[in-house]
Amino acid sequence: MIKLGASHCFSLGLLIALVVLGLDQVSKWIIVTRIITPEAPVVEVLPFLRLVMVWNHGISFGMFAAFRQPMALTLFSLLIVGMLLIWLHKNGSVLVACALGLVIGGAMGNMWDRVHYGAVVDFLDFTIAGYHWPAFNIADSAIFIGVVLLSFSSMFMETTAAPQPPKES
Repeated sequence: MIKLGASHCFSLGLLIALVVLGLDQVSKWIIVTRIITPEAPVVEVLPFLRLVMVWNHGISFGMFAAFRQPMALTLFSLLIVGMLLIWLHKNGSVLVACALGLVIGGAMGNMWDRVHYGAVVDFLDFTIAGYHWPAFNIADSAIFIGVVLLSFSSMFMETTAAPQPPKES
């Protein structure tokens, strides 16, 4: 496992978060302003991929959509991002820094949507072998990949044990 100093990992994580945020917001801007129109509400890209316009007022898969409190969800997201930034600041693992950067950037992208639009812009719509996946966006993808990497790191990567106090005789 690659180890860097905590400050280098923090910088790496922040850089990844900013790249994810930028890619997410640019992609959503293109979808909202250039691709999805009243004349073309659905654009078929490939037989299994369509671009659609879904305003997600909830969280993952539209859960809590009836709640309709974008500021409450935004504040909750902000709290989570703050906790992840503290974790990132204390971290010394490159893999964990990359994973946290993906999650932070994705959360910030969706948070920006809630502030700007009152809902999250979802636009990637997949149907494979008759199975339809709910629409999602680049931020959602980054969060998912980041969580998978964090899980992998937690389960399979070498960790250093905390020093044990000396045993008294």
